[in-house]
Amino acid sequence: MEKKDYQYHLALDLKSPADQEKHLDLDFGVCHELFGLMDELRSKRLFSNDDELAAFIIGLKLFSKVMVRHAANPLFAEMNEAYRPFMMKLKRL
Repeated sequence: MEKKDYQYHLALDLKSPADQEKHLDLDFGVCHELFGLMDELRSKRLFSNDDELAAFIIGLKLFSKVMVRHAANPLFAEMNEAYRPFMMKLKRL
């Protein structure tokens, strides 16, 4: 049976400079429930605040999803080698 991704919506607004209004809506899916993952990693005190933690988790999950989907792309050659050990280290925390 195929595992379904959790589906998310991210709204991003440019706050500064105020004279530039820009907005992005992004729908994406990842295999983890990000709010639960934040709760779990918050207890590890990896970052000084929740904004950094959220940026790390969302950035990592979005980047990882694209990298894995395009693993054969030469752009990701070095990252492919480092990704698995990094994720194993993160999971062991």
